Amino acid sequence: MPKIITRKSNIRLKEYDYSQSNYYFITACCENKLKLFGAVINDEMVLNGAGKMVEQTLIEIPNFYHGLSLDTHIIMPNHIHAIIIIQNNKLTNNGQAQGPVPTYLSLSDIIHRIKTLSTKKYIDGVKNNGWPRFNKKIWQRSFHEHIIRDEKSLNNIREYIRTNPATWDRDIENPNNIDNIELNEIRV
Repeated sequence: MPKIITRKSNIRLKEYDYSQSNYYFITACCENKLKLFGAVINDEMVLNGAGKMVEQTLIEIPNFYHGLSLDTHIIMPNHIHAIIIIQNNKLTNNGQAQGPVPTYLSLSDIIHRIKTLSTKKYIDGVKNNGWPRFNKKIWQRSFHEHIIRDEKSLNNIREYIRTNPATWDRDIENPNNIDNIELNEIRV
């Protein structure tokens, strides 16, 4: 059977500078929808050790970069949602990058650092705390983003993030979602 080659298209806006000051809504998902970070119980997200680590990593990222802050966020069983605020994010000397570093971080740079740091810490957790193993990588290759353009959108997204655990049973990222299972069966 011939090998099927799929091409991953760039989902970012071509002419948009993702290092410019703005509010960005991001979603980063675990590879293969693995539920590594906890569980939704009674419409509330209950983080396990790995979920607490990912949340701490996300919260600490702005400490390393001037002009970067975190608005609303949530760690779900197999993905994260966050509003990241970039305000002229010039790097400071306490950034942990090795070798030449860009003067400004783009949104992709920030997400890459969150994924890299949390993966390293997760591997340590597998070795030292018995966290579930994963196959090759924790995070999917890319991430979803939305440029927040006005206050109404910002408030709607904040509400979506806050109420995300209550809609977990219908969430597209939930591998137990009946609609999601039917959609996957159709794709096969």
